[in-house]
This record gives sequence, C-alpha cells and structure tokens, in this order.
Amino acid sequence: MQQINNHIAKLRFYFISSIWLFSNSTLFSQEIGSWNTLNIRYSIHEKLTLNGEGQIRSLNFYDTFHYFEYKTWVNYKFLPNAIVSLGIGNYQTFNENGNFRLPKNNNEIRIWPQLTLNQKLGALNIEQRYRVESRFTMNGYRNRFRYRFGVSYPFGSEKKGFKPYQISASNELFFTNKEPYFERNRIQFALGFKPTKSVQIQLGYLHQFDYKINDETGRDFFLLGFYFEVFRNQTESNTLTPDLKDN
Repeated sequence: MQQINNHIAKLRFYFISSIWLFSNSTLFSQEIGSWNTLNIRYSIHEKLTLNGEGQIRSLNFYDTFHYFEYKTWVNYKFLPNAIVSLGIGNYQTFNENGNFRLPKNNNEIRIWPQLTLNQKLGALNIEQRYRVESRFTMNGYRNRFRYRFGVSYPFGSEKKGFKPYQISASNELFFTNKEPYFERNRIQFALGFKPTKSVQIQLGYLHQFDYKINDETGRDFFLLGFYFEVFRNQTESNTLTPDLKDN
C-alpha cells in the first residue's frame, strides 16, 4: 500500500508540474496546444491484438479545439521483433478560429498498413515504424508515407513483470508523392507511468512542423494519454506491442 501511495504522489507531482509548465505561455514563443489520447487494446494472445483509439486536440491550452480522430487497427507479431498492422480511421480538422468551428479544413478517411521493427540495446527499447497511408480527403485522394524512429527507457523497481516508469523520445517524418514531397516533422518527448500491468498514463511534449496542406496545424502541444489493455488470458505477459504510442 505504501508503494502505491508513493507512486500516486510521484504521478501527482509530474502532472501538476507539467500542467504548470505548459500552461505558462511566457516560457514559449508560441501558444501551447493540447494533444489528448484514449487508447484501448485487447490482447487476444501474444501475437495478436485489436486496438481502438480516439484523439482530441486544441491549438491553445485546452481551448480552440480544432481536431479529433478515431481509428481502429489490428497488430500481428510475425517475428520476435517485427509487427505488421492494418488500420482504418476517421480524421476531422476544423477551422482554427474557434472550438470545432465550421467550415472544416479537412474531412478524411484513412487506411494504413504498417510495419514496426523493435530491438533492444542494453536497457533501451528501439522502435522503427513504417506506415503507408491511403487518404480519402474532402479535396481528393492522397498518398502519404511515414517513418518514425523512437527510443524508450523503462525504469523503477520491477513488479509483476513490468517497470512502473518510462521515458521516451521519437522523431517522425512525413512524405508524399506530390510536391512539396516533405510534409511534416513530428518530435515527441514523454514520461509514462504504469500503476498496473494494464494501465499507463503518459505526459509529454510534442512539436510539429508542417506546410498546412489542409491538415492539422504544426506547433507545440502538451501531451496527455490514457492507455488501457485487456488480456484474454490474464496470466500471459504482454510481449507484442512496442513501448512507444501510436500518433
């Protein structure tokens, strides 16, 4: 019980500190937006999972909400360090001058196959993710290609097969087959806390640069994520999914 109370106290400290840091706009040259995620994963067995996720984003700190998405995908681990995925989602981008203000900048259905490669380097977990997106937008069909490189480091006293804390960093590049070809760069830093094997809370910072091609505006965001996993067999360990989160 004392260990649980200590974990809660640390999480409260990290949360309050992050809220204060990112809400103080005088520390940054741009406004800080919010990037909020709710993710649910159902582990059928160690090689197969079903996933669902919703996101809601704002351009100012929990104000000027302009974007939401919901998506689902399946992961299959065909090699010890390789996962293939197939997903579909709906992505809605609104005018930037209010909370879900019309007219929309984009209304999109997206289908994406994906390959994720994972390896360990000492205590570090390294992820490389390759994704091809077929985008059916309100302005016509588009292709996009994404590559993400990430590193994560779990730490803390191990209990029941997992460590309670994790820091992670990633950089993702977005390309297309039409000019200007390079669309976006997304850099992320995050701290994760796992109170149980099935639950993780993530706080962090994300910087995004893009060309504003009828898509989401690039700027700085405060990250807040809740991740839940349901195991079909409660005794099996989660050896399938990478440590970095989907965005």
